Amino acid sequence: MQFKDKVIITAPRERVWEFLTDPHAVAACAPGLESVDILVPDEQFEVKGSVGFGTVHLHFLATVEWLSLEPMEKAQLKAHGTAPGSVMDATASMTLHTLSSAETELEWVADITVSGTIASLASRMMGSVTKKLTGAFFSCVKREIET
Repeated sequence: MQFKDKVIITAPRERVWEFLTDPHAVAACAPGLESVDILVPDEQFEVKGSVGFGTVHLHFLATVEWLSLEPMEKAQLKAHGTAPGSVMDATASMTLHTLSSAETELEWVADITVSGTIASLASRMMGSVTKKLTGAFFSCVKREIET
């Protein structure tokens, strides 16, 4: 599944960058995320959380690695997660564009592949649930950065 969107944030690019590359700051906006552990600063971290697809609810563990960080411009990461009987792999990238001294456009793309039990049980719901979760995430990110 591929998801992409643009979000306009009323804040300078530096503030947007600092927030979005701080795993602890971002974690506060990620629905279902329970913990973040930095494994290698500015390179790799581990997250634990849970997600529900209708009546199917599972806990997951994922390792996230920055593939590239081009300060104030763009970043790319990959994640590999597991849940009982399921596996998730994702890549995501973001690009920041200055619209004005006080406004930044965040352009993001995520490719997610899920296999195993969750894919077979909740495949028809995954797209809508993921869209709802990303909407909640970016609303929180925008609110946190702008205040």
